[in-house]
Amino acid sequence: MAADRRGKVETLALRRRLLSNSCRLFYPEDPIKIVRGQGQYLYDEQGAEYLDCINNVAHGSTRTEPGAQHQQPIPARQHRGLRTEALRDPAGEAVCVLFPEFWAPLPDTYRGLYQEDHPDPAGAYANEVKRVVSSVQEKGRKIAAFFVESLPSVAGQIIPPAGFFQEVAEHIHGAGGVFVADEIQVGFGRVGKHFWAFQLQGEDFVPDIVTMGKSIGNGHPVACVATTQAVARAFEATGVEYFNTFGGSPVSCAVGLAVLDVLEKEQLQAHAASVGSYLMELLEEQKAKHPIIGDVRGTGLFIGVDLIKDEATRTPATEEANYVVSRLKDYYILLSTDGPGRNVLKFKPPMCFSVDNAQHVVAKMDAILTDMEGKMRSCETLRLRP
Repeated sequence: MAADRRGKVETLALRRRLLSNSCRLFYPEDPIKIVRGQGQYLYDEQGAEYLDCINNVAHGSTRTEPGAQHQQPIPARQHRGLRTEALRDPAGEAVCVLFPEFWAPLPDTYRGLYQEDHPDPAGAYANEVKRVVSSVQEKGRKIAAFFVESLPSVAGQIIPPAGFFQEVAEHIHGAGGVFVADEIQVGFGRVGKHFWAFQLQGEDFVPDIVTMGKSIGNGHPVACVATTQAVARAFEATGVEYFNTFGGSPVSCAVGLAVLDVLEKEQLQAHAASVGSYLMELLEEQKAKHPIIGDVRGTGLFIGVDLIKDEATRTPATEEANYVVSRLKDYYILLSTDGPGRNVLKFKPPMCFSVDNAQHVVAKMDAILTDMEGKMRSCETLRLRP
């Protein structure tokens, strides 16, 4: 039986029989069987149309052959002759420099160690990295690299304070390491103001290594690493030839070029800036109306809506966020949550997301939150009346 003709009940039964429970379903209480997509819309097997607010890519993973990571050195390692042991706290609460026992706090100015009322949050968070670097060196160890997503997404749609990267890079370079910026979710014009999210830190900042994926292939599995001549030559000096089974595939190259052509011809970066700004305005209006919305943050079509239980403590409203997502699905709108507390509604829609789409989503959110305030008393912010 063709997969798109198999019923949802039959598909779920087959999934339970063949797949591990670790393969998580979206909307597990009532999963959707999506059979096709076009633009910012997805369609189930019955033909119902869903507005997709979260699928910034159709697919974004690349895989090396088993054992390849041991056979060939990674340039983040070879350039300094060191190893990187861990990248970040699994809960998304912190970024990590080099070793698992040394952590620097996430540069979150809403819920983090240094918040919006701090006179210099960028410097304060960068000093935390400096502290970690010093601790590593005191143990007789060395720094290989600092890895950070240019806009930490899984951590809750975080916007690092401007200047943070420059100061961190200074500390990392001083310790002999390199700065690696991850643009896999936030690159290729999504942030609107710039093509790359790290450019939000200032035109004077350039990472040593930039990783790219997902959007680069618009569903086709393509990834890319860009680096400096110094790092590339350090890899060349090993005498080991770089090899990738599928690297340089003409099909993949054609896909990547086509994506860049569409981004340019349809002016999707400017579109993201315009629609994203409008969506932010609408969400800010909702923040003023609904106390459960503690923060609206983002740029372009990368936006987070932080739901809180209490205005003073900013406790994550996890259950309430899940309820909003579930109710939006009833209106054929697909949204998801992020952050350690799973309380941040994340907007990372396809780049063709429109003004009408933004109005539609926010109107439904308003209706749901208004209904929650009238019926639910699960947290303090739902009991407050504007």
